[in-house]
Amino acid sequence: MKIRDNVSNQARADLYAGRRFERELVLTQADFDKFAELSGDHNPIHVDPAYAAHSRFGATVSHGMLLFSAVRVFVDSLCADGRLQAQTLKFPAPAYADEPLRIELVSEGHADAGVLELSTRVLKTDGQLCLDGLCQVLPSTKDSR
Repeated sequence: MKIRDNVSNQARADLYAGRRFERELVLTQADFDKFAELSGDHNPIHVDPAYAAHSRFGATVSHGMLLFSAVRVFVDSLCADGRLQAQTLKFPAPAYADEPLRIELVSEGHADAGVLELSTRVLKTDGQLCLDGLCQVLPSTKDSR
């Protein structure tokens, strides 16, 4: 997995409503295979290129939860020691091995009880959505000094 983002430490500290964060990534077939081992989801659409080539997708596709795992790591990098309270997820389009993707997080501000809401999206280079959702994170109460 290749990951690159342009988020500074100052930006991570400034999560006002409307703030957008982006990270690029590329998932490989090896990533799909490792996730299958960890999750137990060995569906051939994810791990068998010969099988997947004859499917409606034409190639292996990422596990949806592998995409969310990449999103979750990004959320954690912005909200150190925060606790994920809830998430909603949709997977409108497949993500293929070795396909450049972009994770977008947009702060929707703080909701009830100080919970930070982040719109979450994983997009292909043509703008097609692979993951669309919302994360609710309870920021850490640790003293940041």
